[in-house]
Amino acid sequence: MIRRILPILVLLAVIVAAPLLLRRDTEVALSEEGADRLVVVTPHNESIRREFGEAFAAHWKAKTGRPLFIDWRSPAGGGEILRVLDAAFSAAKDLGKEGTEYDIFFGGGEKDFRKQADLGRLAKLEVFSRHPEWFADTAVPAEFTGQTFYDADHRWVGVCVSQFGILYNTDALAWIDVAPPTRWDDLRDPAYFGRLALADPTMSSSVMQSFEMMIQEQMQKVLREQGDSPEARQKGWENGMMLILNMGANARYFSDSSSKIPHDVALGDAAAGTTIDFYGRTMEEIVAHDGHSRLKWIAPSGGTPVSVDPVGVFRGAPHGEVAQEFVEFCLSEAGQVLWNQRAGSPGGPQAQALRRLPVRRDLYTPDRLQRFSDPDAMPFERAGEFVYQPELTGAAFNALRIIIKSMCIAPHEELKRAWEARVVKGGEEPASLFVLGEIRYETVMKEWVPLVKGGDKIAISRKTTDLSRHFKEQYEAIAAGKEVRP
Repeated sequence: MIRRILPILVLLAVIVAAPLLLRRDTEVALSEEGADRLVVVTPHNESIRREFGEAFAAHWKAKTGRPLFIDWRSPAGGGEILRVLDAAFSAAKDLGKEGTEYDIFFGGGEKDFRKQADLGRLAKLEVFSRHPEWFADTAVPAEFTGQTFYDADHRWVGVCVSQFGILYNTDALAWIDVAPPTRWDDLRDPAYFGRLALADPTMSSSVMQSFEMMIQEQMQKVLREQGDSPEARQKGWENGMMLILNMGANARYFSDSSSKIPHDVALGDAAAGTTIDFYGRTMEEIVAHDGHSRLKWIAPSGGTPVSVDPVGVFRGAPHGEVAQEFVEFCLSEAGQVLWNQRAGSPGGPQAQALRRLPVRRDLYTPDRLQRFSDPDAMPFERAGEFVYQPELTGAAFNALRIIIKSMCIAPHEELKRAWEARVVKGGEEPASLFVLGEIRYETVMKEWVPLVKGGDKIAISRKTTDLSRHFKEQYEAIAAGKEVRP
């Protein structure tokens, strides 16, 4: 009897012991008792949280001799985090408090940090006075490709850079007989119908920024050809909105999770999808075999700037000393190289390469690049011709979230049916089918932007509902073979 069950007991013992045997040492305290504390709000994934948490806890213990407990708060994407922060600061105000339980805002779009700073929620960062040498064009520039890299009043600073682009599956493209995409424009090809993966811009500021860049690319192209005029801006705007509408028609879905897209492209459920560089590069590596991968991530030619993921310290942070030190660590060489060094390399991440790129351009040296996962990325040398012009579309950023939702997401099924009937099967040119109506450039700037900025939720809801109904009825008419007039 004992002989029969002995193998089972041994196997059970191995299963129970394996996590303990394989668990790597960590400097992060497992409980708050007797440890310093830091509360971090972030959209960053678990790998980034783990690697930065353990590296900073080790740094803090070496500097102070005290253990550190890090409380990570990751509600969801940037949009959900902003709602959580609004609720927390509203409650604190009602109680007469300056701050909340949160210390650090780590990761997300530059516009999210600008909003928090404008609301008076971010404290001045001490790293600017401690290390002024880090804030020069040779290290962290104030601006690059039209993007702001740190706040003029020093309330937030970018710690890594990224680009939004296209991840495609070479096998899937061969199956639908389409050449690899090189520009955003390529994704409007009807061959992508039902095979394009897109993310919901209302759930993520970085996703929304990619849609804004698509519009900007089209506007800048027309302005270069025709000069700057109201008519040229309208033409470029119309081209950009039509590009998004066409891509929306090809889309399988608008996912509320950006991480879903690279997985579906890897599986072949989608031939291509829009995603940020580190998601794309990580998935390329995961599916690679014998040095080759069926996946390829590209930055669309002339249509994507280099932008930053910032960090900031909340005003009234309960653990302000630790929070300020965390920011300094993120910009130090030890924190910067974590973003892209190969896993297991000296000073690099322990478990998994993060595949993101440092913001300090002075660290892209030959000796360090030898240890990088992406030594050829070189964002400051290969940013391309695109320079973001905030005066064109910056004010419309939040209005565009609502407009794209009304135009492409709410009536998505109707849009797909119209596209399939008249373009995919009918072979018609989409430019002659769809009418943008009241979302002209001038109308958006003069009516939509003030409405959204004013924050009247009832008025915004009514206008959004009316716009969704307008597009739904239009798509239904197009699918039925009717001509839609302006």
